Amino acid sequence: MLRKLLVVGVLGLLVVVSACVTINVYFPAAEAEQAAREFVDKVIGENASDTPKQAPAKDDKGAAPGLGLLSFFIADAHAQQADISLRTPAIQAIQDRMAERFQSQLSGLFDAGALGFGNDGLIVVRDAAAVPLKQRAGLSQLVAEDNRDRNAVYREIAVANGHPEWEGQIRDTFARQWIQSARSGWWYQAADGSWKQK
Repeated sequence: MLRKLLVVGVLGLLVVVSACVTINVYFPAAEAEQAAREFVDKVIGENASDTPKQAPAKDDKGAAPGLGLLSFFIADAHAQQADISLRTPAIQAIQDRMAERFQSQLSGLFDAGALGFGNDGLIVVRDAAAVPLKQRAGLSQLVAEDNRDRNAVYREIAVANGHPEWEGQIRDTFARQWIQSARSGWWYQAADGSWKQK
């Protein structure tokens, strides 16, 4: 009788535990870095980045010893990994606009040291004096347009991938990638806000 009661109790506990299993979706950092690298390389153009492209690491799906009986009652629940997709019309349109603007107007301003990559994923006027006086009036507007697109693309990538809460992590990933892809001689802002030249 006691043995029967113990078996029923264990089975009841397993049912309760199996009902409490949740599946978490974690921010796919490696996929986000790859997506950021591809996006930034297209915007900046050739010779953008010297960093090697790495495949995301595969996780080990081996079960812990002794969990065979438990997994009989509870289906394996691994944390889900989402891909970071950039393949929406909205994201493609923003990327095309940014690439055209960068190649035609911004690249020379980075070369001159007038602009730098901020540590927040935006571009910043670092030294307006590096721009001829007649071009300075349009500089702020040009930076504002590009930063509008940058903010929009970070938001759009998060939403398009079904996780608006990832916007901050996507922004941080892109901020690091803009700096990593900067050409020699370009300026960027360190985490403490100080300016450094690559």
